[in-house]
Amino acid sequence: MSSRLPRTLPDLDRRNLAWFVDKGMQVFMFVGGISAIVLIIGIFVFITKEGLPFITGSMDFAEFFTSPNWRPTSEENPTYGALALIAGTASVTGLAMLVAVPFSLGAAIFIAEFATGRTRETLKILVEMLAAIPSVVWGFIGLSLMNPLIIDTFDVPVGLNILNAGIILGLMAAPIMTTIAEDALKAVPDTYREAAEAMGATRWQIVWRVVLPASRNGLVAAVLLGVGRGFGETMAVLMASGHSINMPGGIFDSVRAVTATIAAELGETVQGSDHYRALFTLGMLLFLVTFVINLTADLVVRGIRKK
Repeated sequence: MSSRLPRTLPDLDRRNLAWFVDKGMQVFMFVGGISAIVLIIGIFVFITKEGLPFITGSMDFAEFFTSPNWRPTSEENPTYGALALIAGTASVTGLAMLVAVPFSLGAAIFIAEFATGRTRETLKILVEMLAAIPSVVWGFIGLSLMNPLIIDTFDVPVGLNILNAGIILGLMAAPIMTTIAEDALKAVPDTYREAAEAMGATRWQIVWRVVLPASRNGLVAAVLLGVGRGFGETMAVLMASGHSINMPGGIFDSVRAVTATIAAELGETVQGSDHYRALFTLGMLLFLVTFVINLTADLVVRGIRKK
């Protein structure tokens, strides 16, 4: 009996150690998951605390949402009309989606359905590398390369406009949209493809009539997350859009985005002033818009899983 003790005690120690490691990892994962929720709530509470005095005090809702005049530093009559900023953000994001959706969906379809072996892995790595490029680098590309190219190609006086910012933002949003769209396409069961092949369908007919309809919700979620990415982008839009307060009338007009306005003006305002709190109100609006977009995308993805 005693001869077995030296062999069983180490086994018990290893089991105890494995149990503690398992519990420790569970606690670590739980804290990591909860911390994300706590941080999001904390950010929203902070933004609301700073912007709420402006909403309940001097804010004119009609002026804020319907006036294009953003003149918070005017000594005689400061105005806080955010319509031009909202329209500028929407126009740049809309054009970016026109650029990003065809490229991202086309790349996702090719990677998921047509590419094989090393070609597929290489393309996936390149897409991930595109997503890793900093936004300030994209902004520098728009400022130094796209600006003169647009001026020479379209014979316009300024190349920092909606077209420039939309192309840059579309290229920035395309990688994440490609990744999510590819996952949605790969989630379609292979039995669907095999059944279509058994009926004599070509590869493109399988993609167009079987795979795309089956992954529709996932593709919509990818587009929505791309829209959220576009609304939240700051530095590239600031550098490529011209940063001029205008109601957009065409793709060659310079505009100013909500995010760029916050980034450019927050450091120069007096803390506690109406201008300071108005910028946080813009932040609240931006937070709510991106939250609704991401929540919608999450609900769409959950709908896929249930099906």
